Amino acid sequence: MVTFNRVILAGNLVRDPEIRYLPSGTSVTSFGIAVNHKYKQNNELKEEVSFFDIVVFGKQGENCAEYLSKGRPVLVEGRLRQRRWESEGTKRSKIEVVADGVQFLGSPRSGAGEGGSGGGSPQGAEAPDEDIPF
Repeated sequence: MVTFNRVILAGNLVRDPEIRYLPSGTSVTSFGIAVNHKYKQNNELKEEVSFFDIVVFGKQGENCAEYLSKGRPVLVEGRLRQRRWESEGTKRSKIEVVADGVQFLGSPRSGAGEGGSGGGSPQGAEAPDEDIPF
């Protein structure tokens, strides 16, 4: 059986990243992004917003926690993961994106991380919106 699980999203952070550490010492950073979709309906331009939870492990996640903040645009590549648990007798589940890569887009909104080395943003990652191929 062939399986494939890959997702690429470009959007803006809706909250500051939160970092925590597993008992093994591995860092886990989580944040949410909003992705807008514009479409026409009855000659009227409509906009739909989708919200996605992102999880980033290790050094890349540490860079996200240090240099990203609410409102900052990012491009996320990764896979979908469904977590399941039970709370007060009710079965719950959540789908999130486990990121393999996070590119920082635009420029920082505050002085944090400006001009520093090792910001987690690859050279040339700051591209205007019209350069994004989708």
